[in-house]
Amino acid sequence: MYALFEDGGKFLAGRVMSEADSSMQVELDSGKRVKVKAANVLLKFDRPAPAELIASAQSIAKDIDLDLAWEFASESEFGFADLAREYFNANTDAVHQAAALLRLFEAPHYFRRLGKGNFKKAPEEIVKAALLGIERKKQIAAQIDAWATELTSGQCPSAVREQLYKILFKPDKNAPEYKAVVEASKRSHSAPLDLLKAAGAIDSPYQFHWRRFLFENFPRGTALPPLHAPPVKETLPLANAQAFSIDDSATTEIDDALSVQGLGSGTVVFGVHIAAPGLVITPDSALDKVARDRLSTVYMPGYKLTMLPDEVVQVYTLTEGRDCPAVSLYLGFDEASLELKSSETRLERVPIAANLRHDELDSVITEASLSGEQAAPYAFANELAFAFRLAQHLKARREVVRGKPELFNRPDYNFRLDGNDGGEPRGDERVAISTRRRGAPLDLIVAEAMILANSTWGGWLDDCGVPGIYRSQASLAPGVKVRMGVKPAPHAGMGVAQYTWATSPLRRYVDLVNQWQIIACARHGRTAALVAPFKPRDAALFSTLKYLEQNAIVEIDAAVLKDGLVRADDLPLVFRALGADSLPRGARVRVRITGTDLLTLDLHANVVTRLDDVSAPADAASIDEAEVEEAASSAGPLTLAIDLKDEDAEPAGGDAAVTLAA
Repeated sequence: MYALFEDGGKFLAGRVMSEADSSMQVELDSGKRVKVKAANVLLKFDRPAPAELIASAQSIAKDIDLDLAWEFASESEFGFADLAREYFNANTDAVHQAAALLRLFEAPHYFRRLGKGNFKKAPEEIVKAALLGIERKKQIAAQIDAWATELTSGQCPSAVREQLYKILFKPDKNAPEYKAVVEASKRSHSAPLDLLKAAGAIDSPYQFHWRRFLFENFPRGTALPPLHAPPVKETLPLANAQAFSIDDSATTEIDDALSVQGLGSGTVVFGVHIAAPGLVITPDSALDKVARDRLSTVYMPGYKLTMLPDEVVQVYTLTEGRDCPAVSLYLGFDEASLELKSSETRLERVPIAANLRHDELDSVITEASLSGEQAAPYAFANELAFAFRLAQHLKARREVVRGKPELFNRPDYNFRLDGNDGGEPRGDERVAISTRRRGAPLDLIVAEAMILANSTWGGWLDDCGVPGIYRSQASLAPGVKVRMGVKPAPHAGMGVAQYTWATSPLRRYVDLVNQWQIIACARHGRTAALVAPFKPRDAALFSTLKYLEQNAIVEIDAAVLKDGLVRADDLPLVFRALGADSLPRGARVRVRITGTDLLTLDLHANVVTRLDDVSAPADAASIDEAEVEEAASSAGPLTLAIDLKDEDAEPAGGDAAVTLAA
C-alpha cells in the first residue's frame, strides 16, 4: 500500500512500511524512510506506483479548468476527493483525486485552504479581483520581458529612460523598469550602467552627473515659485558714504560693499554695508519659506541655483548706481595706529558707486600700488590703500590670538564656460580655468572686512541680549571641529572672540536669520530682546507670566541686582522694578506687580518697601557677579532664569496651569 502526504507545503508519496494509530513509516523512492503523522496523510492507494501517481497527477492537474471547478464546488467545506468526483466522475481513481488536490492547492485565489485536504471556495468578488491581479502581473511580466529585450538589443525604452536615475541610485526593486534592467543585465552579462550607456540612455557624461545631482538634492525640481520682492516701506536715511563692492564678474547676488570716510582727518570711518532683505522678508512669509527650504545658493562651475528667486535678488542686490537699503556697520579707527575707537550700526540707503570685479582688477590692484610703490591708476585708490592696510593689521592681530599665521598655500580657481549664455550648461561648452591667488589684496580686504563685521555684530547681539547663530571652535587641536550654537564662544580658527554669519543674507539662510536679529538691535537697542523674531527663552517667559496671573501674585520679595534689575526670591525671575535704580546691589526689597502682558511679555512692577536694615550695608555676598553681568546684559524688561526640563513636551494651551517648584 502507498500513501500521499503533505510535508512542509510539498506533496510526497511512498510505500507504507508500518502503520500505527497516530503515525506511519513511509519509504520514499530514494530509499529514505520518514515518520508521517496520520493527520498529514491525505490519500492511501494501491496503484499506480508513487512516482507514477505524482507525475500523472501533475499532468492532469494542468488541464483542470478552475472556473468550471469553482462552479462545481460545494458552497460549504469540501475535500479534494469530493471535487474530483464532481469534476471527473463518481468512481474517480487515486490519480485523478491527486490531480484535484494539486490543482486546488495551487489556486488559493479560487479556493481557501482549510487543512487536511479540505477547502472552501472563495466569494465571487474575491475571485474576480484576484484574476484581475493575476492578469496584471502577466501583463507586467510581458512588459518587463519586452523592455529587457529592447535593452539587450541596444535600445532604451522611454519608460526606463524616464526612471534612469531612480533605477541607478534609489531603485524601487518592485518597479517593472528596475526589473527590466536587472533582467537585461543578466542576459547581456554586463553592469547596469554599461548596459544603459550602450542602449543610449545616457546622452553625455555631463548630463549624467548633473541629472544625478538634481535627483539626489532637488527631487522636486529647481524651479522657484513666482514671488515678488516686497518694497521697503519705511523711510531710510541716505548715507553720506560712497560704497564699492568687490566680487567676481559672475556675481549677481552682491551682498556686501565697503566705504572709507575721513582720510587725512586722523579718524577714519570704515563702513561695511550689507544688503538688507531682512527689512522686508519676514519670518514665515512665502519668501522666508523658500529661503529656509533651500538654505543657501548652490554654486558650480558656470552655473548656480540661487537661494531666492532672481527677480527678488535683483531688488536687494547692491548694484552700482543705486541707493540700496542696507545694514551698515561703521567702525571708527585711529588713522595712524588703527586702534578701534567707535562702532555703530545703522539702517539706511547706501549709494553704491561701483561694483569692482576681482577678475578684472587683481592684476592691477597689487600690493605695490596699494603701498604707494607704484602708481594706482584705478578708482578708490586711497580708500583701497587704507582698507588694505587695515586688513593686514586685522589679520596680524587675529594671528596672534590663533597662535600661528594663516597660510594660503593653494590658489583658488575661477571656472568659465565659453559658449554658455548664462543658462543651465549643456555639457558641450569649452571650459576655461584661471588662477586666483588666495590672499591677494582685494581678496584679503573683503575677507578681513567680513570677519570684522561678523565678529563685531556677534558681540553686539550678545550685548543686546538677543540670540544669534554662531560658529565656534574651541581650539586648533586636531579633531576639534567648528560647531554651531546660539551663544557666543571663541573661534580659534578665526582668532576672534565670537563669530556669526551675517554678511551674505541674499545667498545664505543663516545670515538672513541673523540679519533679522541685528535689525531688531539697530531699531530697539537693549530692548531688542522683546521684539526680535527669535527671543531668548521666550517659552519659559510665557510660563512664568502665566503662573503669576493664575496664582494672583501681586507682591514678591526680591534682591536688587543693578540698573533697576531685581531677582525674585522664590521664582526663577529677573525683571526691572521702578524704584530699584537708586538701591545698592544686594538690597532686600518687596516688589508689587502692577500688570503683565502675555503678548508682549512685559511685567510692570515697582518697589514697595525695603526689607533689610537701611542703615546696614547691603549684603551682596549672595549675588554672583557673573550672574549679575549676564542678567544685566541680556535683560529687557523681563528675563527668566530657568531652563525647561521637558523641551519636547507640547504645551496644552494658553489656559494650561503652570506649576513652578524649587
